[in-house]
Amino acid sequence: MKIFSKEQIYEGDKLTAERQNISSTDLMERAGKQIFQWLDIRMQGAQVPIHIFCGIGNNGGDGLVLGRHLITHGYNVIVYIVNYSDKRSKDFLINYERIKSVSKSWPIVIEKEDQFPQIGNDDIIVDAVFGIGLNRPATNWVQHLFQHFRSSGAFTLSVDIPSGMYTDKVPDRPGGVVWANHTLSFQSPKLVFFLPDTQQYTRNWEVLDIGIDQKFLIESQPEAELIGKVEVLSFYKPRDKFSFKNNFGHCIIIGGSYGKIGAVLLSSRAVMASGAGLVSAYVPKCGYIPIQSSFPEAMVVTDSSDTEITSIKLPFKPDAIGIGPGLGTSGKTIASLKSFLSEAKIPLVIDADMINILAENEDLLKLVPENSIFTPHPGELKRLIGEWKDDFEKIEKSKAFSRKTNAIILIKGAHTMIVKGESLFINSTGNQGMATAGAGDVLTGIITGLIGQKYDPLQAALFGVYLHGKAADIVVEKTGYQSLIASDIIRGIPKAYLDLFQSPQQSEGADGSEDRSQKGSDEEE
Repeated sequence: MKIFSKEQIYEGDKLTAERQNISSTDLMERAGKQIFQWLDIRMQGAQVPIHIFCGIGNNGGDGLVLGRHLITHGYNVIVYIVNYSDKRSKDFLINYERIKSVSKSWPIVIEKEDQFPQIGNDDIIVDAVFGIGLNRPATNWVQHLFQHFRSSGAFTLSVDIPSGMYTDKVPDRPGGVVWANHTLSFQSPKLVFFLPDTQQYTRNWEVLDIGIDQKFLIESQPEAELIGKVEVLSFYKPRDKFSFKNNFGHCIIIGGSYGKIGAVLLSSRAVMASGAGLVSAYVPKCGYIPIQSSFPEAMVVTDSSDTEITSIKLPFKPDAIGIGPGLGTSGKTIASLKSFLSEAKIPLVIDADMINILAENEDLLKLVPENSIFTPHPGELKRLIGEWKDDFEKIEKSKAFSRKTNAIILIKGAHTMIVKGESLFINSTGNQGMATAGAGDVLTGIITGLIGQKYDPLQAALFGVYLHGKAADIVVEKTGYQSLIASDIIRGIPKAYLDLFQSPQQSEGADGSEDRSQKGSDEEE
């Protein structure tokens, strides 16, 4: 699903009006009617008080259209005009006249705090005050109105975007934004719905199709893309009946040090669960017995050292390499990497201590093959790209790093993001139970296994992050968030594959994916 910038949304509205030979007022009518239908299906005529707060721009016009349809269908509606300026949009004025023709009383104008209405906690608030065009904080009394919404305890539904929220920066004050229970976003979600700095302003979101021009939607390069089942199915590789294990790659996981062999074990198991044909683990000698005894499907190659990696000499040519889990950052380990990287010809999946080493050794970073995939947790990401003041700067710094290194970089979180050059992808799966030790090692293994199966690196990153989150979504139904561990995620990978071919009805309820609620971090430092 494409995610458009506000400039693209304006352009889409303009092109839709031109190509469909309709006015902007007609498009507003279409949008407002879609909101009405969404509410009407759920309320079925219930006489719960509905308070619609309309601004004086186009978002307010949408609210007026909604109010008119609710009134004519017999709902208990009160419409308010939040009069924060003497300027009105053309379409707002048209719909203001239309609602006056069906309302027993004109919409109530609010201009100051002592005019705030009483709202019961069982009522419904519809927030249609500001839209995506907002570029400065609301005046104080309007911010206090938003705080009044929140203190009422009423269910709050925002139209297109919570009022006071920007599309391209973090709000100046949390109290200056509506905290919505649900947001109905026109045609596509907004990037800010997925960022840690702004996710709290809408608990859930849903897209309403308002008929924006299809050619525009198909041809436009979006600000970002949301990755779900439909997107990953487009590049899924089915298995040929007569294939054998060598068709699916021999992968190797390089890492481990004394006391940290478990990280390599988790990654190696995930490689196989993702579908690779063979996996070898390159570890210090202390890892030989643990891996051989606990994971018979793996082969083991050992370093000459008992406790750490000191020289990486691979006895075969791997199809995919994951490096870093449990690696450690000793001087001997760092020294061994220059020779290894100088000879590396295929993209690497780079995780954990390998990221920390590269962050401190720019000479080694320059040797990393193109299209390698970096999978840092937030602390490792800071070491790699530097500090950031907000999520928007974090994304821009990640893009700069990707351009500089010709690499793919993951920004882990409740909605893990994948950055390749200027392209930004947002994962739709995962839950807060994934904030657990070893979850990142599992992800490294999944992506490595997919590269071994000849997925190109970007596809492997997108598909790997999706499968990782989906596996956790499925198994968390039995473990709960607190008890989910990394090994559980590996056990969920087969079910995540099977889910790709289930209908929405079969999948619904298995993992909560039909609910677009905000989720916790994939992994914490």
